[in-house]
Amino acid sequence: MSDSRRTLPAALLALAACATASPTTSPVPDAGLTARTRAVHDRVLALDTHVDISPAAFRLGAPNYGDDLPGRQQVDLVKMERGGLDAAFLIVYVGQSADLTEAGFARANAQALEKFAAIHRLVDSIAPTRAGLARTAADAYSLHAQGKKVILIGIENGFSIGSDITNVAKFHALGGRYMSLAHNGHSQLSDSNTGERDGVWLHNGLSPLGRQVIAEMNRVGMMIDISHPSKTSMMQTLALTRAPIIASHSGVRAICNHSRNLDDEQLRGLAKNGGVVQLVAFNSYVKCSAEATARDAARREAIADLRKQFGITATQQAQVTAQVEALAPEARNRYLAAQEEITARRYPADAAATVADFVDHIDYVVKLVGINHVGISSDFDGGGGVEGWRHAGETFNVTLEMVRRGYSESQIAQIWSGNLLRVMGEVETVARRMQNGSR
Repeated sequence: MSDSRRTLPAALLALAACATASPTTSPVPDAGLTARTRAVHDRVLALDTHVDISPAAFRLGAPNYGDDLPGRQQVDLVKMERGGLDAAFLIVYVGQSADLTEAGFARANAQALEKFAAIHRLVDSIAPTRAGLARTAADAYSLHAQGKKVILIGIENGFSIGSDITNVAKFHALGGRYMSLAHNGHSQLSDSNTGERDGVWLHNGLSPLGRQVIAEMNRVGMMIDISHPSKTSMMQTLALTRAPIIASHSGVRAICNHSRNLDDEQLRGLAKNGGVVQLVAFNSYVKCSAEATARDAARREAIADLRKQFGITATQQAQVTAQVEALAPEARNRYLAAQEEITARRYPADAAATVADFVDHIDYVVKLVGINHVGISSDFDGGGGVEGWRHAGETFNVTLEMVRRGYSESQIAQIWSGNLLRVMGEVETVARRMQNGSR
């Protein structure tokens, strides 16, 4: 399944031969390269597998997701149209709570249903002529051919299904086409990658209920997402699943040693399974070092001490800003001066990751396991973004970097959507077989 090294672009073979480091920034493209890339970008189906949402942006009446939303909003239909982002998995995300009780599950389920409803409003009421909901891989291609933006639904954190396994089929009926069994924190289904921080685990991988959920996801035709669960959970999932799996938004651990990224064993296991890793353009998963990690920790500690000194108790940035503004003028000036000393001089951040750094992750996986197992995600509106791809309106720049490195149009089409939609189709096939009682 992973024997596709023959398709490596010539630029990658040259990179492997000379083993030189990729530049931190890409050269300014010439007009010919830009025009050639524009034609490629316009023809391929560009699909992003992880875009977070806030239901507030999906209310009837402007402004909403059909408009060019201001501020820090990274994705809406206008930005998708401007940047040539043709399809996106909008995410039904529920944060992990320690309350693994029926009451906690009920609250999580209600939050999930609110986000499902928001996404359905987009395609049913807000912009039915501009966007449609894809429930199958064939739907995605059909909607794209009609000139509509393709909306798909992913579920981040199986916490929201609670202890009722029938919620898997209910979420699938609402359009959910992938689900992760955990997020940041252990769920009732699976351990999370966050156990690496303190070595504390809840299930040592999957729980008994989590194993049942994997079988049910195979049965209904929902892709299993292993981006947030622990490595042990992922390896157990590979042993159980009858269908290919995905990592909806992860990076390469060999490039950036973060618990959210996949190591070579995981990447090889995913490729053997026939799955795909949707590499994520999240700055701190794209580019990191031990020195930067230590500096970030020291910066956070210093800022926490500063806030304590000035009586700043809020944790959300907007509320922190409000409390700082409420200080007496002299105190506010001292606070801001101390903050600048910490962030700009004592513990300055590294330069932001770039599109070139991001495509380094694509190159790595292509060389390791083949081009059939690579895709793209942003984690926009959930913290994602690198220099050059800060919002959906800049999506063209990712294609430009791939063209610059020698990827062909057919390879770019695979990476942008072909591989993920292949997996989605194979998961649908497995489900039909299981529902018909065959293997």
